[in-house]
Amino acid sequence: MAKVITTQNFEEEVLKSEKPFLLDFWATWCGPCMRQGPIVEELGEEGYAVGKLDVDQNMELAQQFRVMSIPTPDHFQERSRSTPSGWSYR
Repeated sequence: MAKVITTQNFEEEVLKSEKPFLLDFWATWCGPCMRQGPIVEELGEEGYAVGKLDVDQNMELAQQFRVMSIPTPDHFQERSRSTPSGWSYR
């Protein structure tokens, strides 16, 4: 099952994930998002680290990651500890 990601739990669930994390930026009114949603849910059921972030409820995160259209799946993965941020995405 995909986790519900919000501004409040983003760091804990996504950035501190031990596995690479697939984050689906979506909205309830988006037809293509509704078609992609079951695929994201299925990946979660198979053990992958996945989550869904409603862009209408979490606009600041959507803006931070420059989401221009939805659905937008983004991949977050820890980089080498020697990099400044320690994280990459997309």
